[in-house]
Amino acid sequence: MADNYLENQYENYLARKAAMGKKTAKKKPIIKVQRLQPEAIEALKEIIAQPSFRMPFDIFREHLYSAEDLYKGYQMDKAGSFKDCYDQQVYNHYLKMGKATTDIKETLARTLHDHSMTNAMNDFLAHFDERQVVGIMGGHGLLRTEEAYRQVVMVSKTLAENGYLMVSGGGPGAMEATHLGAYMAGRTEAETADALELLKEAPSFKDKRWLDTALQVMKKYPQEQYVSLGVPTWLYGHEPATPFATHIAKYFDNSIREDSILTIAKGGIIYSPGSAGTMQEIFQEAVQNHYLSFGYASPMIFMNKQYWTEEMPVYLLMEHLIKKERYKNLLMTLTDSTDEIVKTILDFRNIKQE
Repeated sequence: MADNYLENQYENYLARKAAMGKKTAKKKPIIKVQRLQPEAIEALKEIIAQPSFRMPFDIFREHLYSAEDLYKGYQMDKAGSFKDCYDQQVYNHYLKMGKATTDIKETLARTLHDHSMTNAMNDFLAHFDERQVVGIMGGHGLLRTEEAYRQVVMVSKTLAENGYLMVSGGGPGAMEATHLGAYMAGRTEAETADALELLKEAPSFKDKRWLDTALQVMKKYPQEQYVSLGVPTWLYGHEPATPFATHIAKYFDNSIREDSILTIAKGGIIYSPGSAGTMQEIFQEAVQNHYLSFGYASPMIFMNKQYWTEEMPVYLLMEHLIKKERYKNLLMTLTDSTDEIVKTILDFRNIKQE
């Protein structure tokens, strides 16, 4: 399938959508959720205020997390302080109670926390045009020293500088690269290269100084203009949340978290090399686009031709399914060019504005 599939197919699915009487009115990029009434919240607070209901996390959190919130209690270069930070205390409690606990108090507390997270994320996203929210998916094992990591950084940086809100699963690897790019937006290429060099001291999130090197970059290059959204989960709490994300919606329920990322990234999703989790996200997004779940389809950009056609040939499978008319409305691009990735995203925004 040609790399310009976006241009060739867009008119076709717009015509089908118009025939069905659907409209493409602007919508805020929010997740539909019923807000609790004030009296319901007060009643629940009375129950949860009981001593036996104490939790190490804020059940009715009104705002998204920041890196400072999650890593509160952590001190750089102080051995053992990581286990004392808020994020690890919550994760250890999560493991102690069981990932799939049947404890009624615990399940209620987690559900209310995640409900509050979604409300807070909706409030945050209300400030952005839905077509300018772009997601980058990819493996958590991507090393800071790899070329693919640098490529994700540069794509994210360029898109952030063009007014896009960059979103990822908020963890290490390709997810961290997404937020590092947005964090370095407005900086020179030399400054970005320097940040990448500093991070090479701890290539993997398994390295002891992974978090410290990130914090050192943030101290050297403070960011006050550009923002990004990370959406991690305590289900994969062994993968630390990247501090480069300025806003963090951390969930207990991974299924809600996965669906949220794909739902809000209406400006397109970029797939860097990944494995099982990335594969799941590809097919879940394909379903949303096939059914035009949100009124229109968004670009699906596969970054790294060799990976997506040989090592993990899902792109070829998607092409086959499209030819068999098992999938429709998929705006797919396969490329090695970071410039083409950026252009595809920008072109989609311009088409939608016409």
